[in-house]
Amino acid sequence: MKTVFLCQNPATVASVYASETVEKIKSLTKLDTVVYTKADVLSHPERFADTQYVFSTWGMPSFTEDEIKACFPKLTCLFYGAGTVQSFARPFLACGVRVFSAWAANAVPVAEYTVAQIILANKGFFTHSRVMRTGDMPTCDVLKKAYPGNYNETVGLIGVGMIGSLVAKMLRDYRLKVKVCDPFLSEEKAETLGVTKCELHELFETCRVVSNHMADKPATRGMLGYACFSRMMPYATFINTGRGAQVVEQDLARVLTERPDLTALLDVTYPEPPETGHPFYSLENCILTPHIAGSLMNETHRMAEYMREAFETVLDGRPCPWEVTESMLATMA
Repeated sequence: MKTVFLCQNPATVASVYASETVEKIKSLTKLDTVVYTKADVLSHPERFADTQYVFSTWGMPSFTEDEIKACFPKLTCLFYGAGTVQSFARPFLACGVRVFSAWAANAVPVAEYTVAQIILANKGFFTHSRVMRTGDMPTCDVLKKAYPGNYNETVGLIGVGMIGSLVAKMLRDYRLKVKVCDPFLSEEKAETLGVTKCELHELFETCRVVSNHMADKPATRGMLGYACFSRMMPYATFINTGRGAQVVEQDLARVLTERPDLTALLDVTYPEPPETGHPFYSLENCILTPHIAGSLMNETHRMAEYMREAFETVLDGRPCPWEVTESMLATMA
């Protein structure tokens, strides 16, 4: 059984797949450690005619169904050591190729990052740090009474897929209540997670911190606008580690200007980074980070290990929780 690496940027594969993981994969299959690009495949399709398994990560090229059938006639599984597979999965699935994704592994650092921000936001960390630059202790004393802390406070989550669900579970240890807005969340899962379902506007009106984890779909783009942000509680915080396109950014900038008590923590924008001169750069109550919530450096090795484990389950004939199906693509990020 022949196995290859496929990615438009070979250096990315080297950064995600630690040498230890590569050695483990080699012990299970005939692994060609060269990283091939789409151009390599299309130029010499005969080299890949006996390929059964493909490993990849960020930079996985897209193929048409005809290209897959011509170049990978024996391909059975594709293991993607990263998150979303929306850009390439459907043609492979249509050709009968099983697709596995490390979205669950990538969810871990995003959830950790989000929970850390939630805990700090409820303490007023971001506002206090701005005020303390001037040494204005009287204002800090007032602010201490404006933030609720992290006991029995309510946090709002928009979307409870893999990341949102993990955030909800992690918040249990802080004795925080969680409200969620997610039309796809069943009552059974809500009960399991220990969360309360509500409508979007109620989330902004009743939660001191609102964190966005919606899947990036045409229907969700521009979903968060002035009608949401203008309803935020006094001294509330909005966190976005989801997708920037889901926010009407001029509306958010307007509300942050009108309401200096509010804080926005934006790890994603649309585009990334914001265009030169965007109000986000000058608003003191808007904190930007360069899309760092997801897996970085050593954290990326977790994604490769998830795919190595998925490969072992396939070889053993066991079910794998990280397999992606056509129906799942309708709701996942």
